[in-house]
Amino acid sequence: MLSIKDLHVSVEDKAILRGLSLDVHPGEVHAIMGPNGSGKSTLLKCISRILKINTGHIEIGNISLSALSASKLSRIVAYIPQSTDSISGINVFDTVLLGRKPYIHSRPAPEDMELVSRLLTRLELDEVAMRNLNTLSGGQQQRVFIARALAQQPSILLLDEPIANLDINHQMKVMKLLRQLTQEGILVIITIHDINMAARFCNKALMLKQGRIFASGMQSVYTPENIENLYDIQVDILRHNDCICIIPQ
Repeated sequence: MLSIKDLHVSVEDKAILRGLSLDVHPGEVHAIMGPNGSGKSTLLKCISRILKINTGHIEIGNISLSALSASKLSRIVAYIPQSTDSISGINVFDTVLLGRKPYIHSRPAPEDMELVSRLLTRLELDEVAMRNLNTLSGGQQQRVFIARALAQQPSILLLDEPIANLDINHQMKVMKLLRQLTQEGILVIITIHDINMAARFCNKALMLKQGRIFASGMQSVYTPENIENLYDIQVDILRHNDCICIIPQ
């Protein structure tokens, strides 16, 4: 379990997160939503220890985040930022193999190579395994970065806007994959702007406003009042085949 207690974070003397507390359990896709500047990306960076927290506490499985070595943390938490710089001149296979870095001492073992091959197959990347990463489409690159993160064999997977700039077909594939990963015991946390995708694929939602938790829970948080308060827009909410559909007025 990931446990966050009374988290306060400031960047350049500006308060970003203000007293945030949250528990996330394995087997969940947890959506972090809110307007730009509400602290969504900052929260992921704190969990991955990219940013330092001012006060508060983060624990993973009852172990303080600060007590974990960098090597140990990289075997537990994998983070995919919203904007991932491609490494010039490297092919897809070697990009995914970089995810094995926490486990490789001098050179990759056969087991490392086999794991990468399995991940490429699972994410439908076999045919582009030897292609330069920079030659792939946005949807293909996103799947490569997910494969690289999964090569770390993490217990917690953090993704910042994983479906941004993807077409609807690739959005659906990525979200379905994330749901599959939770069935394997991986805890998945994503930031997301698409409320309908969040409502359909995420077990729980955390709505942030000005660095504080505005609403948290399951589908009950998707109310016209909450969404209007959060995004300053009026919506209608319809139900279809046990799914909710949020339509701006």
